[in-house]
Amino acid sequence: MDELGTVVEFDEARGWGTIEAGARSLPFHCTQISDGTRTIAVGTAVAFEVRPGGMGRWEAGAVTPTG
Repeated sequence: MDELGTVVEFDEARGWGTIEAGARSLPFHCTQISDGTRTIAVGTAVAFEVRPGGMGRWEAGAVTPTG
């Protein structure tokens, strides 16, 4: 099931960003951006899946811009 959120930060040099969905913040890596661009603007509305990530934390995957 996809969740909806907004990209609140993205470090293009490192490839890591954060999506905020309500009270939840989830990290994501640029390889999870589904259109293959490997970059996304802060403020972009996105749909994503919550997946288990490294080091025992949850991450966003299949990040898809909705706008």
